[in-house]
Amino acid sequence: MKFRSFLFRFLFVLTFCTDLARAQQNPPSPQPKITKDERERARDMFAAISTDVKKHYYDPHFHGLDWAAVTHSTQQAIDDSATFNRALSEIAAGLDKLDDSHTFFLPPARPYTHDFGWQLRMVGDHCYVLQVRPNSDAETKGIKRGDEILTLNGFQPTRQSLHKMTYVFNVLRPQPGLHVLTRSPERQTHQADVMAAMRERKKVVNLTFGSNSDIWDIVRESERNEHLGRARTTDVGSDVMVLKLPSFEFSEGEVAEMMNKVRKHRALVLDLRGNPGGIVDTLKAFIGEVLDHPVKIGDRVTRDGSKPLEAKSRGHNAFMGKLVVLVDSQSASAAEIFARVMQLEKRAIVLGDKTSGAVMEAKPYSYKLGMEVVVFYGASITDADLLMTDGKSLEHVGVTPDEISLPTAADLAAGRDPVLARAVELCGSTITPEAAGAQFPYEWPPL
Repeated sequence: MKFRSFLFRFLFVLTFCTDLARAQQNPPSPQPKITKDERERARDMFAAISTDVKKHYYDPHFHGLDWAAVTHSTQQAIDDSATFNRALSEIAAGLDKLDDSHTFFLPPARPYTHDFGWQLRMVGDHCYVLQVRPNSDAETKGIKRGDEILTLNGFQPTRQSLHKMTYVFNVLRPQPGLHVLTRSPERQTHQADVMAAMRERKKVVNLTFGSNSDIWDIVRESERNEHLGRARTTDVGSDVMVLKLPSFEFSEGEVAEMMNKVRKHRALVLDLRGNPGGIVDTLKAFIGEVLDHPVKIGDRVTRDGSKPLEAKSRGHNAFMGKLVVLVDSQSASAAEIFARVMQLEKRAIVLGDKTSGAVMEAKPYSYKLGMEVVVFYGASITDADLLMTDGKSLEHVGVTPDEISLPTAADLAAGRDPVLARAVELCGSTITPEAAGAQFPYEWPPL
């Protein structure tokens, strides 16, 4: 059975910032007072999740926490909550006490889509705008690529807090607007109130095949998501291939097909920037494609003990040319593990920014409440840690590249990619940062 790891998948695989959720400034409108039924619903949600944490969490000692006490204090906090949103925040805060990147709360789905029209990323110790959606409110308010985000609603984004802020502002308690303080590459500061694009979802979906069916919209959305999640390649001359891998969500056959194209080249740049991880079998397949011998990836540590995680090799069919692996602050999970295996095996040069340090294995759990009106919610619960062959876990640590290479604010603003240009140079070829930045144009998902 394939195991799908929830390793820091953007929008959901994000930990919760208790202080941030409790200290949001100037809420856009007063929240209605929590009802008795809503309070009981929140209590039932956490009770179900807490029971599964107790049964399935990989560390039966919960990192030294008294889980029964955590459960009790969280239920008390729910009882003290003035609004339903605050009660949901307390559920997330209870799970956050485990300080685990892969154990988190998935609140009930909102009846609308929500998008601020930008892509933010930590580069080194600074938060930058990588992309701005055309015709978005962010663009209208003067937010540009290369702008540094100094504060969001008064909070400074850091490597430790950005994903938590994203979780609160986009998932746990979606905000209709954010007050933003930015600084341009020319060092000019700018304040703006950026509003999210919000589109109401259908409350009732028709899944029949009649004339009013919504099923074809679902099919088209699935096809768009598959297109956005595809692997992309480009050749630099005849010797170097660049493979941009957006996730580790490919079958072994798809991996083999990609690598058959790679083997026609002398060198490979494997671009794992922004890659949140994915399926363990995909990770093992990629490792086996670039090593001429079987390798132990590490030891999976579960509540039942420790077992080795190994990857088989393609042997003489493995690609043994020059290999450079690109990573950044949003490379997580399987992307981090792949990069670290390449370092430990001295197989590749790892180039770019320090990775996210979100490397656990988790399983999703789905729940529902109610009969006539059903509320769906979920949780991700870690069931394994991975100790690399040097005896260390990458959780909260990440992978430090062999060579740190970061774009500047001016590079981001101009669409240059000096990191990819440097990788190609290490492979013995050349491409300008301008040309490198044009290889894989960013594609926005539909609103």
